[in-house]
Amino acid sequence: MPDQITSRKNEIIKQAARLCTSAEIRREHGLYLVEGARLCRDAAQSGVKIETLFYTAQAEEKYKEYIASAADSAQTVYEVAPHVAALLSETKTPQGVFCVCKMNRAVREVRTIPVGRHYLALENLQDPANLGAILRTAEALGIGGVILGGSCCDIYSPKALRASMGAVFRLPFFLAPDMLCAIKLLRDMNFACFAAVPDAAAQPVTAVNFHNHPTVLIVGNEGNGLAKETIQACSGRVTIPMLGRAESLNASASAAILMWEMMRAESGGVSVGN
Repeated sequence: MPDQITSRKNEIIKQAARLCTSAEIRREHGLYLVEGARLCRDAAQSGVKIETLFYTAQAEEKYKEYIASAADSAQTVYEVAPHVAALLSETKTPQGVFCVCKMNRAVREVRTIPVGRHYLALENLQDPANLGAILRTAEALGIGGVILGGSCCDIYSPKALRASMGAVFRLPFFLAPDMLCAIKLLRDMNFACFAAVPDAAAQPVTAVNFHNHPTVLIVGNEGNGLAKETIQACSGRVTIPMLGRAESLNASASAAILMWEMMRAESGGVSVGN
């Protein structure tokens, strides 16, 4: 029988709750909070180090197998009262299952990217739900990894974690605080770097032959797109051909289409350089 926590003033609970609301605290402690029975199980099955597992008695009855899987990997397990669990939840219909996980301390830098795969890069993306959705799609399509450039939102935020459906635990991601330097390095590594822009004058992504080079497609901020300097530093510009009246797409929708075309890698397209 695990120890029980019945007070919202419990320091263990208060610290876990802070992980929900502050990226700074997450980085300081190297920890993040995962909410949801399936997501906690996915964390365990993906080899994530689980420091603490919390669940309510009601959740144990409903999600017994999920909780058992996460509990096997957790260092500490607590049963919490429903009013205590509410302090940890950011969803309208909480399941009552949470785990505190350890971040991977080994920060992946762009220079460590394995050559020979296709990648997606995101510059200054601000919506964590968009980020999570993009990561989920990237994993599903077999992208080599995602580069987080500039001031992207926190990949370990609760919204990003939920939207990624576990992709955060498995998909390699790389940090590029200076996107211009990252692009230069990538091109030196023989990657073709393409800026995704909503411009009919740019090369249609459907016409690119992605067989010729490992490629990085770069998607920009939801409101402002890519910085001009980033576009100029790339090998070229690509766009998604659109027949309707819409001028642009949501960042996650754009990324999904671009990644699909990149991984489909049809022959007969236009050759590209680095």
